[in-house]
Amino acid sequence: MPRRALAGTRLRDRRLQAGVKQADLAAKVGISASYLNLIEHNKRNIGGRLLNDLADALGVEQSLLSDGVQASLLSALQDIAADSEVADLERDQIDEFASRFPGWVAQLALQHRRIAALEQTVGGLNDRLTHDPFLSEKMHEVLAAVSAIRSTSSILVADPDINADWRHRFHSNIDTESRRLAATSEAMAAHFDRLGQRERDFIAPPEELALFLEQNQYHFVEIENGGPDMIDGLVKAAPSLRSAAAKDLAREHLQSYARDCARLPIAPFRDAAIACNFDPAALAQQFQTDLPRVFRRLAHIPSSPDIPPIGLVSCDGAGAFRFRKQPPGFALPLFGAGCALWPLYAALNTPSFAVARRLRVSEGGVFQGYAIATSENPTQIGVTPVLTSWMLLVGVDQAMEQDEADGSVLPVGSSCRVCTRKACEARREPSILQPVA
Repeated sequence: MPRRALAGTRLRDRRLQAGVKQADLAAKVGISASYLNLIEHNKRNIGGRLLNDLADALGVEQSLLSDGVQASLLSALQDIAADSEVADLERDQIDEFASRFPGWVAQLALQHRRIAALEQTVGGLNDRLTHDPFLSEKMHEVLAAVSAIRSTSSILVADPDINADWRHRFHSNIDTESRRLAATSEAMAAHFDRLGQRERDFIAPPEELALFLEQNQYHFVEIENGGPDMIDGLVKAAPSLRSAAAKDLAREHLQSYARDCARLPIAPFRDAAIACNFDPAALAQQFQTDLPRVFRRLAHIPSSPDIPPIGLVSCDGAGAFRFRKQPPGFALPLFGAGCALWPLYAALNTPSFAVARRLRVSEGGVFQGYAIATSENPTQIGVTPVLTSWMLLVGVDQAMEQDEADGSVLPVGSSCRVCTRKACEARREPSILQPVA
């Protein structure tokens, strides 16, 4: 079943959950019951104003009926399937599962992220146990103390007639070694506590920050209106920011957000973006600023009917994600690298040179992609630049999309393991979803 067709299935499920009759819903939005029946059975496409009217009539967010939410859920399910060792997973029914049970899929995705974080924690602890010089030294001290206590005790048991002076010396040795063993054990326990805390702080903060941004839909009205003075209050009030490291990351992100707000106020920037059809180069020239700032500002505009789907992803010079905002219809992997054909990676080859490509993803959506890589440290002879690449994704009206045949549209995927494209020159590993020729 095509993914875009499942909007009808979601609409029917939401209507039944709300206890609304088909004829009543059709009358509310001004269409016939027979036409609504065709939509619900995925025989007619749905979108635009009608989708908005149906969502309003059912009292739900438009995204719950459109492909946007499903795209993120599909991405999560595909990540879970990629890591699964179960051979008979019904991978061909992922689309329907995500459409019918979005709540369960979201719960599975949350558990998958937690399991991945725990596995990384265990791996980190195992590595430290193997290579930690402190633990190695303390373990040697424990073994030495135990050996000394055992040897002294064996002498006392084997020779009950030993004279009082030697017995006193042996008892004194046992007492000394026992105290040393106790002190060493306490030091190891304290080190394990510190080690565990460091591992939690190392693993959790990026996930905590991502959850914090998602919960706020990447937009902070308090900072838009009140500036950087509002940052501490937002961080302290956020239940998803539990660790000190995550709060530091959030402050750093919000400080950058506040600087962008001050340079590009939301109201005039939004109007200008609509006027130039969300062209980042035109906006950078109009507001006399750099492209990464324009990218970030576009990605933080609140969603509305006159704003297309907009996403943003950044990576470091090694290709590891640093920031990801997933737009509806463009799945971004939670872990690992993305599609090697993305402009995000091409920009790393030509720092400070902007790249623009029209992209068609395997889910069927079409996006205008813009990318640029910039150096975070001044260019100096003999100093390796620290690069960050940014890729902005702006949804394209499918009625105006171009044809792939002339090469103007580049077909891309999410990641190789969950991409079904055939004959891809950039494929690194087989897809788990279906055989690739």
